[in-house]
Amino acid sequence: MEIGKVVISSLVSLGALFILTKMMGNREMAQLSMFDYISSIAIGSIAGEMAAMSTENLIEPLLSMTILSLFTLTINYLTCKSIILRRFFQGQALLLYQNGQIYEKNLLYAKLDIGELLAECRVQGYFNLEDIHTILLESNGKLSILPVSITRPLTPNDINISPEQDMPMANIIIDGKIMSGNLKYTGKNEAWLKKRLTQKGVSDIKEIILATFDNTKDDINVYLKNHKKYKNDIFE
Repeated sequence: MEIGKVVISSLVSLGALFILTKMMGNREMAQLSMFDYISSIAIGSIAGEMAAMSTENLIEPLLSMTILSLFTLTINYLTCKSIILRRFFQGQALLLYQNGQIYEKNLLYAKLDIGELLAECRVQGYFNLEDIHTILLESNGKLSILPVSITRPLTPNDINISPEQDMPMANIIIDGKIMSGNLKYTGKNEAWLKKRLTQKGVSDIKEIILATFDNTKDDINVYLKNHKKYKNDIFE
């Protein structure tokens, strides 16, 4: 039956695309270089066509997707080893503005007009070019902005303060389940956790949607499940 074949083809296509993307790494989901962008489009197009094919024709598109993925992996490996290949396949940062000077030819090369440049600056919180020292267009298409030193935010180092280093928040309970590995990472145990929960008036772990460990306070932050539907027009 044709519908059954389409279902099987779609599932095989989705599974193959997931496995190949996992092989190529998380960079395929991030801001891509031009080469990664092209290869992702090519592999996705083949997967889309395969989803509508009959099961007798799956080998050729699967082989094509695999070859493209292996070629992409090879290029990514080589670009890690060679700066020349890296610049060829991934490009390099392009200077658009520095110390009061707009580089018009670089803007033209990047296919950006001055309005788009100013808009990107505003998105990052800079409404005045005089507050900016350098603007670079990265190879992934994002702008990197270096502010003028006197306008950048004050840091503890500027006033000779050495604050204690913050640590990542460890999720120790998720959806009512204790994350044993994360709890061990904090240096605590389940007895300590249950004692803390009791002190906070929580008796049923299953009612916790999330609990995190705050290293600076040596305490936990608990977020309980709310089974009520909340609606407020101010968010619309």
